[in-house]
Parts: sequence; C-alpha cells; structure tokens
Amino acid sequence: MRADAQALKGHLDVLLLATLNDGPQHGYAIKEALREGSGGRFDLPTGTVYPALHRLERAGLITGSWSVVDGRRRRSYQLTAEGHKKLTGERANWREFATAVTTLLEPGPWPTTT
Repeated sequence: MRADAQALKGHLDVLLLATLNDGPQHGYAIKEALREGSGGRFDLPTGTVYPALHRLERAGLITGSWSVVDGRRRRSYQLTAEGHKKLTGERANWREFATAVTTLLEPGPWPTTT
C-alpha cells in the first residue's frame, strides 16, 4: 500500500522532523529518507515535501542554509532546539495513539466500562 500526500495530511510535519533527527540533510535527501524509511510507502512529490519544509522553517522548527555541491546550490535543513522538542512530544503522542488504535484493531473482547 502506497500512501499519498492526502493520507499523510496532519502527519507529514512530524515525519519530516523525524528524518532530520540524525542531522542536516538537503531537501531531496529528506524526500528519499521518507521513501526509504517507509519501505516505499511514502514516495511523495517534491511539490508536497518542499512547501512543508518551508512551513516548518517559518515555524522555527527547522533551519535552512545554502551550500554549493558540484556547482549546484542546495538547501540543507536541520532541526532547531524547538524542532527537537516538538519531535519528542509528537513521538510520545504518536505512541499513545498507535497503542489505542492497535488495541481497537485487535480481535476482541474489549474491556467494557459501566
């Protein structure tokens, strides 16, 4: 199953932050990290990834810098302190959410409340 940009709506920002957790990367490498890290399920168009990176930069969660590699300009991004903090919080939220969904999707019986 390959997810499209619409299916990831609301989750893309945290996924992009997670790709930058290990250090700075240029935009195309971030796009590829999403694809490879998801086993090909998140193969998003650059028209989805780059606007999200710009949004994260405006929000102060990542910072970008230009460099020249093989005569071509590249913009690399890295997490800010605020971005690290946001990623940590979102990971905790995601674990709670995933646990709840997994519990509901497992075969019953479910606990009942009265």
